[in-house]
Amino acid sequence: MDVSDAQAALERGRALMLVTPPAVEQAAAVWSLLPNGMTVVVCSDLDGAEAWADQAPPPEGIRVHAVTSLERSARLLKEGAVDVLAGTPEDLQALVSRSALKLDAVPTVVLAWPEGLIASDRLEAIEPLLAEHREGRRIVLAWNPPMIEDLLERYARRPHVIGDLPLGEDARPLPPVASARYAVVPRARRASAIREVLDALNRPRVVQWKRGDASTDAADAVICLDLPTRDELTRIAARGEPVLLVSAGQLAYARSIAAPLTALPLRASREQAASTATALRDRLAARLEAGGLEAELGLLEPLLQRHDAAEVAAALLAIGHRPTAISSERPTPSAQQPTGSPEWIRVFVNVGKKDRASAKDFVGALTREVGLDRTDIGRIELRDAFCLLDIASHAADKAIVGLTRTTIRGRRPAAHRDRAG
Repeated sequence: MDVSDAQAALERGRALMLVTPPAVEQAAAVWSLLPNGMTVVVCSDLDGAEAWADQAPPPEGIRVHAVTSLERSARLLKEGAVDVLAGTPEDLQALVSRSALKLDAVPTVVLAWPEGLIASDRLEAIEPLLAEHREGRRIVLAWNPPMIEDLLERYARRPHVIGDLPLGEDARPLPPVASARYAVVPRARRASAIREVLDALNRPRVVQWKRGDASTDAADAVICLDLPTRDELTRIAARGEPVLLVSAGQLAYARSIAAPLTALPLRASREQAASTATALRDRLAARLEAGGLEAELGLLEPLLQRHDAAEVAAALLAIGHRPTAISSERPTPSAQQPTGSPEWIRVFVNVGKKDRASAKDFVGALTREVGLDRTDIGRIELRDAFCLLDIASHAADKAIVGLTRTTIRGRRPAAHRDRAG
């Protein structure tokens, strides 16, 4: 990339768009474009934000901070100890609301692959940030520019583009270049996941690839520790079967360059899936044995006349059971026991909407930090100042103790059994 050309475009007041795969190591040129003063990097997820801190260039003069705690981030901003601040739009907006982050004093905002925000239907989350950052410089990193045309029109009109668009001579998207396997592994687990990948592959000749590796030695499989470009994947596939280790936000890009793209089930994932499936089947069996489903059967009778009963059960599971772990909506009666059933314990947590908490935050804390199965989590009733959780009775005490040791949206919650439930 011609850095001087990019700098000149920014100095002329034009937005800059760099076309790169959605990985910080593929956008190393950005570091040379950052001016004096703080830069804010808007990321689609926490994994992406942490990657900016992990991939910061060697000079100790650049202090890069990922927003993983609002309190700590606010303190560091107040102390002037941050040069590059990376975070999700929701966390960055929370810092703005606390007056810890003043966007009108930020020279440059980097939009890091906003395709991820579009895929998760969160594009509107960046609008307040960009509205407050009216006069500053804009750098957009994108792997699929046609996907973000509306965003560019509103907030980075007619940007100076550097990089090759993923389009052919007929202006259609380029096809995938090779088949590959993949595993979704957060960056923090990449090193420890290698052994699981080797076990799952069970091949005699497996090599690891990082960006810059020009080796052409043949192998049975090539584990990509970095996210490859389209051309890099072509060269990797010529050596052996590519295995991509990606974050959830990189999966759409991986599908655009590799097909068929087949999941490589890791041992930990298989064990977790088996445990969750077994617990779910046990709960359903207990509900069937309890009886009292006449009203539900009457409701389903017209469907049972047109569809196989197993398919009806699967459809109910898809629309009724799984959302209870990620939304605050009440599940359908057939999907779980009613609230107040002896199987469920209602837990009160003193964190709510005013803390910008969502049902996903509670599910993430309970599954990742506390260690509960998703099937142990029932209805999530989110209020302004608190939240009520339905937790399977055998896991309630574990949830209460575990929640008080975690952090939700920067707050250390207090949890106890709901006295009114």
